[in-house]
Amino acid sequence: MRGTEVTSVPEATGTTGTTGTTDTTEGAGAAYREADGAPHPRRRYWRAGLLRGGIELRHLLRNPKELSGHLVNIVAALALAGYLSDKVPGTQVPMAHLTLSGFAAYLLFQIGLVNLPQILVTEREEGALLRLRATPGGIPAYLVAKSLLVVAMAFGTLVLLLGTAALLVDGPLPHGPAGWLTLLWVSALGLLAVVPLGAAIGAMLPNPREALALIMLPVVALLITSGAMFPLTALPEAVQKIASVFPLKWMAQGLRSALLPDAARAAEPAGSWELPTVALILTAWAVLGFLLAIPLLRRAARRESGSRLSERHRKAGLSGGQAA
Repeated sequence: MRGTEVTSVPEATGTTGTTGTTDTTEGAGAAYREADGAPHPRRRYWRAGLLRGGIELRHLLRNPKELSGHLVNIVAALALAGYLSDKVPGTQVPMAHLTLSGFAAYLLFQIGLVNLPQILVTEREEGALLRLRATPGGIPAYLVAKSLLVVAMAFGTLVLLLGTAALLVDGPLPHGPAGWLTLLWVSALGLLAVVPLGAAIGAMLPNPREALALIMLPVVALLITSGAMFPLTALPEAVQKIASVFPLKWMAQGLRSALLPDAARAAEPAGSWELPTVALILTAWAVLGFLLAIPLLRRAARRESGSRLSERHRKAGLSGGQAA
């Protein structure tokens, strides 16, 4: 029966609308049905997750409101780079190049640690986690879909930022194959470090209305203290040590090594790019994030019930009425 097929797959995100929900549900359902004879059930979850992720990505590209948020960040970065005319202290490297490199790291960080939790909280409020409870392999397939969506968003944003910066404000690009390889692995490892953390945070946040306020303050603090926008050596040593604990500092440093000439190393606290340390710290955060994300998402799914969902909707309706 058709009703049975629909309830056996994850639902689409709330941001895609009614049509997106139908398309994603039917497409993911088809993936499950086609893979019924597969020797290992995990293949079904991967296929359903990849199919769902592709559908969500198409809906994102067709949604001007969603795309505008990412474009605003790129425009802000280009405007700031066009305004700066100084050199990095102790070097002949334009400060605009350092700022654009740091902003590229920040955009990757923001997608994983700000955008993803908001998506997860919104979908939880709309009942997606409740439906996952009745879906075999629902959470793994859901995470595969979200990972595909986030990776596409992150690399699309990065390519657009660096490409437009190179054309409009003479922005930096990697020098040679080694630079491109460094850009690729730092970006990929940086996403692995922050996306699971974003999923863990999204599982714990109370509701979409509070999510942005709770996340943005620490994220902006990290942006200021991690050397993403100006040389880290300009900050007190105590602040540098605190910033070195978090992944944004190392993501920015790794991207600077890919995009800036070797002369820019003079502005680094250690006088070098410390790429082995970059890889080690980001890997440690990736492992920690994965250890936290799946149990927290499963716990959030287990705690979901129809009564909880109805109560949240009732409170949201009351808050909206009072605000009006």
